[in-house]
Amino acid sequence: MNIVTLASRKGGAGKSTLTAHLAAAAHQAGHRCLLVDADPQGSLTLWQSLRPGGEPIVKNAARGVDGLLAIAMTEGYDWVFIDTPPTMWVVVSEAIRASTMVLVPARPSLFDLHAVRETVKTAQERAKPYAVVINAAPARRDDREAPVVAHARAHLDRLGIPVWSGQITQRAGFSLALAAGASAPEVDPHSAAAAEIGALWSAVERSVEAITGTKGRSPAERAA
Repeated sequence: MNIVTLASRKGGAGKSTLTAHLAAAAHQAGHRCLLVDADPQGSLTLWQSLRPGGEPIVKNAARGVDGLLAIAMTEGYDWVFIDTPPTMWVVVSEAIRASTMVLVPARPSLFDLHAVRETVKTAQERAKPYAVVINAAPARRDDREAPVVAHARAHLDRLGIPVWSGQITQRAGFSLALAAGASAPEVDPHSAAAAEIGALWSAVERSVEAITGTKGRSPAERAA
């Protein structure tokens, strides 16, 4: 079972938005997915309540993460995506400890980039693979990153922090899709927003395959 935790000490970094979109992408790809809503705001729970068919399933982590993950394992889920609050509460450390991989959303701003370090430190202490996802970024022009995004990459590179090569752009399509209980690819699979989410999901899949050594193995072999 693959567990992806989205964590950041900074509020508004985009954890819930990316968690919902990644889970929807995995669900569309035919994987059995579980969403764990560990954020008291309950954004994922609200989003899932608007979805026709009610999938992926969302579980509230008010009593902790470990018990939910144990049940998910026995119930045969392929992927679990955990949305966390903008703190370093026990539940966040618990989620990171259980993760296959940790994603750290960060807007290309001073405050977000500063907040990245605390989450990265927690992942490092638990020997968990991690990567920053630059979120809510200015749009590319002529296929070139905005200077603020290039500056953010350079800053994180100097700190030795791995960063996803793509970006999630600030687009109204993400918010509008969530308000409809959907993801951007479900609303318009040919949109720029859908392409960015598709690229991020592919990168997560490849990273998890590299981490777990499951690339090229059959589903039966992966479950063994």
